[in-house]
Formats: sequence, structure tokens, C-alpha cells
Amino acid sequence: MMTRLFLPPYSRRRLLGTAGAASLLAPAALAQSAPAGGGNGPAIQVSGAQNAPIPIAITPFATSGTGAQITQVISDDLSHSGLFRAIDPASFVPNSVNNGTPVWQNWTLLGAQGVVTGDVQDAGGGQLRVEFRLWNVPGQSQATGTAYTTTQDNWRRIAHIIADAVYQQMVGEKGYFDSRVAFISNAGTATSPIRRLAIMDYDGANAQFLTDGAHMALTPQYNPVRQQLAFVSYRTGGNPRVYLFDLQSGATQLVGSFGEMTIGPRFSPDGNSLLMSVARDGGAAIVKTNLSGGGMTPLTDYGSINVTPCYSPDGSQIVFNSDRDGNQQLFVMGADGSGVKRISFGPGRYAEPCWSPRGDLIAYTFFGSGGFSIGVMAPDGTGERILSQGFLVEGATFCPNGRVIMFYRQSPGSGYSLVTIGVDGFNERVVDTPTAASDPSWGPLLT
Repeated sequence: MMTRLFLPPYSRRRLLGTAGAASLLAPAALAQSAPAGGGNGPAIQVSGAQNAPIPIAITPFATSGTGAQITQVISDDLSHSGLFRAIDPASFVPNSVNNGTPVWQNWTLLGAQGVVTGDVQDAGGGQLRVEFRLWNVPGQSQATGTAYTTTQDNWRRIAHIIADAVYQQMVGEKGYFDSRVAFISNAGTATSPIRRLAIMDYDGANAQFLTDGAHMALTPQYNPVRQQLAFVSYRTGGNPRVYLFDLQSGATQLVGSFGEMTIGPRFSPDGNSLLMSVARDGGAAIVKTNLSGGGMTPLTDYGSINVTPCYSPDGSQIVFNSDRDGNQQLFVMGADGSGVKRISFGPGRYAEPCWSPRGDLIAYTFFGSGGFSIGVMAPDGTGERILSQGFLVEGATFCPNGRVIMFYRQSPGSGYSLVTIGVDGFNERVVDTPTAASDPSWGPLLT
């Protein structure tokens, strides 16, 4: 599995083909303010959430059908974040919501910091109206509330949007549930693998195959501002090349034919340009190409192997992987290629750096005497921490708010699976996917 380059394109699987033209975007929802239910009151107490998840009660939007499904997804989203503990509905006191308002003492007895109430109505014409309210139990007031009108088949996305609203109100920052993840679907056999470009909701639901598996594909990357993926493919035969996939039209476009091969694409924060590595004469240089045309601008030379670049969230710096010092390590340079500085010094090989959207961490893959690890460090290389280890763990990508990392794992004799973990190293969870899956790239919030 390992090579000197430590690069999936040179040592692993994957594939791709052509996709249909159907739009892959979720339909939009219409939001209106719900009637006010009280003043702001005291803040909901969330201190210590890392050690003790916030207890929250999510009352049924309905006892069956779509309302029950929405309730379950909201509960799952908040619980899976590791910051919330959904109180068991079996412990709810009957009639604890009176004329739409919580009976405060009943929820106080259960220790709830917040209560979510909601309702689902058929709005006619294939539309649903979904209303929710978050109640501040200590303050005995409504914290927020919104109503959404959307198509009936869009119920799951509405649940994610509601969970994000609750998360933001109680944690004080945007959530990440209304987002999607691009990945590589792994099927077939060892001798006849089928690897398809695919996309799913962040929790593994609504998975869609974007390609038919006729050609090798590698390392998808999500555009941070538009519904577009960059990926590497062998679709023209011979050497791998970087392509763009439009999630609205299904169209695929080649991003130049530079050098012997092009690998490791990564978008700029504004989504208008792309970093990638171009192989030539035994080396690999990191280059920048403007997606509106204009060729490429080399940011490093070809004297060593410089690969897997990733911008800082403000676009001022680039972290990358290079063997210029004789061993595979991480380096940071200015966006113009100036001021290169090494930031990793561990007794092993570092690869696949990914800069957090918060700007405070760089995630990476590490290979040493203990095997593979996923770790994080500060952009200056300090504070290095290993989050997860295994037979094979690779491909870290951050959720939109930077609190959670997704990567892929393989155990001996098993297929690849996607896994999430908090940046604090807690709450590791396997994501349910329809096939074995690898190479995740977490997209931006859809809302």
C-alpha cells in the first residue's frame, strides 16, 4: 500500500466514468419567522459540553410518517455531534407541552437545557410546512423558531437545517449538518475493482453515484463556494489528469494537460482557481491554475516531489507535502510560493495535509513505526496530536465549522469505511455508506 510518495494515485485503486445530466442539488426550502414566544432570557448553559454533552429534549413532530422521521434525524444529528445528549422520549412527562408552550417544571426535572417542539403539515401541491421552536428551559422562553415550506421529498434536508439552527443557538457557532460529502465508492473484487465518484449527505444518507466505474478516479475535492468537484481520472487512458465535475449538469471537464500527469487538486477559498501537482522529469511541482483560463503558475520547482497542497482558509498560505529534506514532511509557504518553512519533524512520514476552515489546525496522515495515524497540529507545527490510529487511516477532511474530521479506515481483511471524529479526539463514529468508501471531501453548508 505504501510508496515513497505516500500518494493514493500511485499506489491505490479508484475509477470513474460519465454521469447523467440530472441535477444533484437538493431543492431549496422557504423559511419564514415563526411567531415570537418570549424574550431572550438567560443564556442556555452549555459550558463543559466537551465533558458532559448538553441535555436536550426533542419532542415528536408527529408519532409516525414524515414528522417522526424528521424528529429522528434532528435527534441523530445533535447526538452524533458529541455536544448534545438527546433525552430518552420514554422519560418525558405526558402533556409537558401545553398549547404549544413547554410546562417548564417537567423539563427542569429531566435536566433539559433546551426543548425542541415542532409540527409538520401538508401544504398541498406536494409541499410540506415544517415549523420548529427551540425553548430555553432555564430562561423559560423561546430561543428561536422558524417555519419552512418545501417539497415532501426534501424532508431530510429540513431536519438537518433545523438541527443546524439548534446547534448554532446553543453552541454559538454554525452547525454542519446541512452539508454533503464527496467520496470514492469501492466495489468489485481485488482483481476487478469498481471505483465510482459518489456524493452523500454528511451522515451517509441520499448517496448517489456520479460515475459508472468505467474509468479509474481518485481524490475528489469539493469546491468551497459552488456545487463542483475536482478529481483525478484515467478516463483518457495513460496518465492521470485533473477533471472538474459539475454537480448541477453532470458535465465533466479536463483541467489542462500539463506535464506527465496532474494529481492532488485543491480549490482556492474563493473557488476560482485550483492547486495541483504536475509531475515531470522525476519530480513534481505544485502549480496554480485559474479555472477561467490562463494556463498554470508554478509555485515550487521540480527538484523534489511536492504534492497534496491545501490553502489556508484566508488564501494567504499553502500547506503541502514534500521530500525535499530527504523524508516526506509537511511545509507551509506563502500563496505565491515564497517563504517555505518546514512544520513537521516527527520520526516518520507525513502526507495529505488539510487546513481547517477555522484556520487553527492542519490535519494530516502520518506513517511511522506504529502504522498509520490521523493527527492535527497548529499551522506552525506546534501542538501535534494523534486523533486515531489503525492498519490504514488516511484522507482527513474537515466539516464546514472545523469541529469534526472525516477520514477513511481499513482493517486487515476488510473494506474501506468512512469515519468521523471530533478534533478533540473523542466521539469516533463509522458513517453508514451503501458500499465500501474512501477519500472523503466534506463540502460547504448548503444553506
